[in-house]
Amino acid sequence: MDQNKRARILGTMLLAAWSCLWSVSAKADDPWIVFPGGEGPGQGKHIVLVTGDEEYRSEESMPQLAKILALSHGFKCTVLFAINKQTGEVDPQTNDNIPGLQALQSADLMVLFLRWRELPDEQMKHIIDYTDSGRPIVALRTATHPFRYVKHLDSPYAKYSFKDKTFEGGYGRQVLGETWISHYGLHQRESTRGIIAPGMQRHPIVRGIGEIWGPSDVYAITTLCGDCQPLVLGQVLSGMEPSSEPNLAKQPVPIAWTKSYTGAQGKAARIFTTTMGHGGDLQNEGFRRLLVNACYWAMGMDDKIPAKSKVDLVGPYDPNPIGTAKHKKGLKPADFAH
Repeated sequence: MDQNKRARILGTMLLAAWSCLWSVSAKADDPWIVFPGGEGPGQGKHIVLVTGDEEYRSEESMPQLAKILALSHGFKCTVLFAINKQTGEVDPQTNDNIPGLQALQSADLMVLFLRWRELPDEQMKHIIDYTDSGRPIVALRTATHPFRYVKHLDSPYAKYSFKDKTFEGGYGRQVLGETWISHYGLHQRESTRGIIAPGMQRHPIVRGIGEIWGPSDVYAITTLCGDCQPLVLGQVLSGMEPSSEPNLAKQPVPIAWTKSYTGAQGKAARIFTTTMGHGGDLQNEGFRRLLVNACYWAMGMDDKIPAKSKVDLVGPYDPNPIGTAKHKKGLKPADFAH
């Protein structure tokens, strides 16, 4: 038997074994999924991935990222979703219900991919308690504007809205470094090429990442706040292919950076933010490696990041097109586990 065939058979057997494990942790009625992790540098660490955006298919990309982190790196991963209260289905347009946020109490890392949520206080409390605890955060795309309070302006959490003036820029700017400004590249007409920022070539997060490209358009920024350190700059491409020519009229701007945040408990947290996160971005190996490395770095595991992190996709990954109401209908969280 040739080596390639042997490797394919072994990979199939390994995936089958992991599917059995995952099915135990993804019961049909659970409004979340848990990938138990196992052997690897991440053994004993718990990552909670919080999804809920109408546009960019975080409900598909974040379970895939969780599978990579669990299968290839050993982290236990819990994925939470926006859940329709009547049907129990994953519904990104339900902006006021993410069951299971109590999982953050035992989390070593929160991966945040939200957009304009208005969660009830009892759910929001878990996110803010985690944020104030000084534990790390990895944030993607619309997490720069994760909350928008319209109905409950008297909530103690309303200040985290993206347009809040008392807590300037809300959660996105104060905690992550920037809030929503505008599209800089043309939406769905200009894509993004990632360029390592000058002087950052030896940073552990960009170790071995290779080429970064994605169908995301580059987000505009103002001035990154606090101690933000740009890691990757986004070159706007004048088309939707990796080979598209750069739009030289638009200078590269930061699309990934690090910072710290000190919350109410007085402990500084490591923060990594990227404004990439289109469902198609995760099909790019370089972007997947950037995210996996960022998770290691955020938890202070810099010395565990290999020269080239293993980031192979686990099972099929074919996300729906981006856009409001274009998510896959009729699915429960367990359907995203396999």
